[in-house]
Amino acid sequence: MDFGYLFFLSSGLFLGWSLGANDAANIFGTAVGTKMVRFNTAAVIASIFIILGAVFGGAGTTETLDTLGSVNTLPGAFMVALAAAVTVYWMSRTGISVSTSQAIVGSIIGWNCYCGESTDVAVFGKIFGTWVLCPLLAAATAVLLYFLLRRFIRYSHVHLLRQDSYVRAGLIITGAVCAYALGANNIANIMGVFVDSSPFSDFKIDNAVYLTHVQILFLLGGMAIATGIVTYSHNVINTVGNNMLKMTPLAALTVVMAQAVVLLLFSSQNLRNFLLSHSLPAFPLVPVSSTQAVIGAILGIGLLKGGRGVNWGIVGRIVVGWVVTPLIALIICFVSLFFLENVFNQAVYQPELEMF
Repeated sequence: MDFGYLFFLSSGLFLGWSLGANDAANIFGTAVGTKMVRFNTAAVIASIFIILGAVFGGAGTTETLDTLGSVNTLPGAFMVALAAAVTVYWMSRTGISVSTSQAIVGSIIGWNCYCGESTDVAVFGKIFGTWVLCPLLAAATAVLLYFLLRRFIRYSHVHLLRQDSYVRAGLIITGAVCAYALGANNIANIMGVFVDSSPFSDFKIDNAVYLTHVQILFLLGGMAIATGIVTYSHNVINTVGNNMLKMTPLAALTVVMAQAVVLLLFSSQNLRNFLLSHSLPAFPLVPVSSTQAVIGAILGIGLLKGGRGVNWGIVGRIVVGWVVTPLIALIICFVSLFFLENVFNQAVYQPELEMF
């Protein structure tokens, strides 16, 4: 193993750690905030299933980021990931849940600008469209699910204590599904820029275990995300789980379910192929913001209840975070690439040879 590669890969691992510190709130923030699931339980479940999702379901969204900007040197990939990681970490320290997807997109565009590469407008438009669609779709899904679950409970006459146990079990199961979907959808943000320069080889043990070199890379990224969940996700979990809207356990379950649905829609290759094979419209395989999904779902529930319990001050801070995150990442990446190239003499861009 080239230890120089491991050094450059460290920025991707830092970004994975930052994502775990920030996005664990999106999986179990509402469950922990309503005291239905303890933080330690949530952290273990989220860590396991995020790693599984990253390794076995993360290939689909990686191609989209590669077409937005093909970072073709290892030092360039290092700085793109580092700029996104610094942005997410800095915003997370304020307790604001921000979008890792927006941070990495901003960093990639910063690399494009510095290297004189054009940004694929069609791909960026597709990604930007999901930034608008994701919270709206999550809000609509949450409202529908909340309405259906409430009617089901009303007509099933389930005892209150048993109802709480069912909701707790639902939060754990749905949280696990949501963690898997998050790993599958967002691992491209963490390790996508390193795929082309990966030094790993395919790993096989008889016929029992087989991992491609890309899956090994995603495994490391998933482990970095899990570390971030365990060590530094308390502050953002408190913001999402308690401060923005006081929720009942049923509302918390609805939010997690809505988020899982949205993430799966944008990350499942099997679902996309099924829909296309039946001539049905399918969602693009794009890394979407779990932050936007969960906050959209919370707002959907809040507005369904009249909007009086929503802390609009917190919502405003989060929306501002969504706007400035890609801009901050772009600027940090652009400036850092200049120093990396001119002070440390690292090649951040490899011009493609022209064919005559």
